[in-house]
Amino acid sequence: MTTANSATFKSTLHEMTQTTPTVLWNDSATLSELTYAISHGGVGATCNPVIVLEALKSESEIWNPKIKELAAKHPTATEDEIGWMLIEEVSATRAKLLEHIFHEQKGKNGRLSIQTDPHLYRDPKRLVEQTLRFNALAPNMIVKIPVTAAGIPAIEEATYQGVSINATACFTLPQCVAVAEAVERGLKRREQEGKDISTMGPVCTIMVGRLDDWLKVVVDRKNITLEEPGYLEWAGVAVFKKTYKLFQERGYRLRLLSAAFRNHMHWSEFIGGDVVISPPHKWQARFNASDVKCENRIDIPVDPKIVSDLERNLPDFVRAYEDGGLTLEEFDTFGATMRTLRGFLEATQELANIVRNITLPNPDKL
Repeated sequence: MTTANSATFKSTLHEMTQTTPTVLWNDSATLSELTYAISHGGVGATCNPVIVLEALKSESEIWNPKIKELAAKHPTATEDEIGWMLIEEVSATRAKLLEHIFHEQKGKNGRLSIQTDPHLYRDPKRLVEQTLRFNALAPNMIVKIPVTAAGIPAIEEATYQGVSINATACFTLPQCVAVAEAVERGLKRREQEGKDISTMGPVCTIMVGRLDDWLKVVVDRKNITLEEPGYLEWAGVAVFKKTYKLFQERGYRLRLLSAAFRNHMHWSEFIGGDVVISPPHKWQARFNASDVKCENRIDIPVDPKIVSDLERNLPDFVRAYEDGGLTLEEFDTFGATMRTLRGFLEATQELANIVRNITLPNPDKL
């Protein structure tokens, strides 16, 4: 790839968005952070219970009055229900900032990603019902569905219903293949019935850093020593690159998205691919302040020596790296999946606590 003069661009991320097929989304719904990403070429955003918590804490002057307003408007609503109303409000409000991009790029980008309730990860019917509700919040929504055993049929049905999905809680090549096949089935069903798919923009997230995190837990638990400790930083990168190559070979009609950043390789190693990079603001700022160059690296394979050492020592890396390494039934019990779903569930509890502290404050502290 020939890189244009960096003086032409605002930042390294901006250069990436202007000179390669790789696009930037913002892993935050906070107004200042989303505005920053858009100014550096960002064309999408993600939202989930954890991200909403961050927005509530940093923008309390905006959202605390909204919580009071929602509680007054819905006097019988539970704290959980008000919390989810707030998630919808935050998502729909911030989606407006991206709507012009959505129309310009005909649905491929310009979307805000809203996540289904993690409590529903075992219920395909209710996942689809909530997906359809969320899809109606704004014309440029993309809806997150977890890659669990129940999530796969929900992804197919939601795609058939015309919803652009973002597969989340996904860490492995087998999960990505299951998502891609489900999306293809949904798209083909629409095509067979003459329904439009031209503005749909599905993606499949690989939470590369969370795979690395899980393998580090395994290494500590089992007292494993790799040839080089830095090899663990390459596990998610290796899975992403292999999955991307397979997707290109098979012609799947959805893009991969890199999330859960732990180092610059979770961005820099994927530059040049027709993929989405979705870092939170702090990583965007780090990348733009770094000396890492905007160079095409997506097709450069991970050193076979690194892959071999990971395969030799870590069966869970093999399960993540090999096509067929996990069965559908094993998606829910893969360590990274369990850890992530628990984190999402804990975030919904904290969201309910924030609502409680506003609607039913502790009188001892008043």
